[in-house]
Amino acid sequence: MKRYVWNVLISVDQLANTLTGGYPDETLSSRMGKRVIKKNCKVCKVICRLLDLIDKDHCYKSIERDEGVPM
Repeated sequence: MKRYVWNVLISVDQLANTLTGGYPDETLSSRMGKRVIKKNCKVCKVICRLLDLIDKDHCYKSIERDEGVPM
């Protein structure tokens, strides 16, 4: 059951990323992490800092180098 819930959360995350113009198989956290590194998204930086309160370096750890826009 735990794995099922995790898979559903990832699919919702990927759907949200797709609906906001991202690649369908990439998560929002991955996309925001890439944009923070490129320093072209102030909102992403704020959201990533908030996520850091729950999971340190969440956006950086979530970066999928094989998905979405290359770094």
